[in-house]
Amino acid sequence: MLTHERLLELYRELAGTPALSIYIDGDQHDPAERKKWRLELEGRLAATRNGLGNGDRNAFDAAERRVLAELAEFEAFIPGKAYVAFATPDRLWYGQTVSVSMPHLVRWGRGIAAAPYVRGLKQERPVVVVLLDSARARVFVYQDGSVREIDDLRADTFVGDLTDVGQSKRGAVTTGTRGETSTDAGQRYHQVATQRMVKEVARVVAQRAGDHGFVVVGGTEQDKGLRDALPKSFDGRVMVEPSLELQMTAAQVRSTVGDWASELTKRWQLEEVEFLFDQARAGLRAAMGYRNVEKVLDEMRIDTLLLSRSRMRTELEDSERLIGMAFAGRAHVEEVSGAAGDRLDREAEWIAARLRFRLRAPGSGHPDEMESPAA
Repeated sequence: MLTHERLLELYRELAGTPALSIYIDGDQHDPAERKKWRLELEGRLAATRNGLGNGDRNAFDAAERRVLAELAEFEAFIPGKAYVAFATPDRLWYGQTVSVSMPHLVRWGRGIAAAPYVRGLKQERPVVVVLLDSARARVFVYQDGSVREIDDLRADTFVGDLTDVGQSKRGAVTTGTRGETSTDAGQRYHQVATQRMVKEVARVVAQRAGDHGFVVVGGTEQDKGLRDALPKSFDGRVMVEPSLELQMTAAQVRSTVGDWASELTKRWQLEEVEFLFDQARAGLRAAMGYRNVEKVLDEMRIDTLLLSRSRMRTELEDSERLIGMAFAGRAHVEEVSGAAGDRLDREAEWIAARLRFRLRAPGSGHPDEMESPAA
């Protein structure tokens, strides 16, 4: 599946270029409907072609042939839940099955249709799972329904063999350090090793989770040290789960964490919406309400755009336009559902944004000053 970054690059690369976007809902299991997706696709392709002039129709047919050639290998069911393709007359830019449901859609026009794909991007958001105690840390990544272990760190590798550290070369019970026993020294160096290990784990986690991933910590009392070592940007994206144990297999991690991925997303989205509302109402680094967000989109000030799922489905063309504006400014786009989506619909005309820099104070008379957000 495309990452958000790759989708953004593909969108920008094909902006202004006549392109065919195809989304196929392939989540079917009834043998009697094994070719239903193909009939649906053929009908939508024919309807789209009939609405084109001769020049566009020739280009459309060439792009269509490139997609159909890839689909020829699927005699009945489509593997996965959906198939997505983006093609121009001279090239198939993307054509793959994906593990999330997509709506049926055929669109010919300038640039690709990205809104439906944005809905599925939550599946590619990584959940980094850390199992640790004072001596060892195992790091897993849960992504797109699968789990893999990426690191296994040991505390003693950060200090060396602790049994010899600080011990006296004489046959005595002290370390040679006044007032400190060998046991005290061993404990102290073990604590240092643990702290260094936790810092290294934090570095690995921050790199793997990136700007939008989540972190689940299991194991022991070391969770606080890890949370403190992570950058401030991870506030709200870290969950502690005591039931996770250091010796768990990847399969056990997957079965435990898989159900949490959606809940982590919903929790983060609600916290993000509430935070942005507070920021927007204070005239800080956020905007809410259709007119306000559209303005800062046009000025390429946005870092993250939030759109409610319910309105994205009913306002597809407008969603495409707003997503295109966000991608033009290299902004991240997030579809918001559940309680967070309901709040966006109710209080912000289904749209809000995190800004790259603070807005001018209301009443300043500066051209950057914005209107009050919609109530």
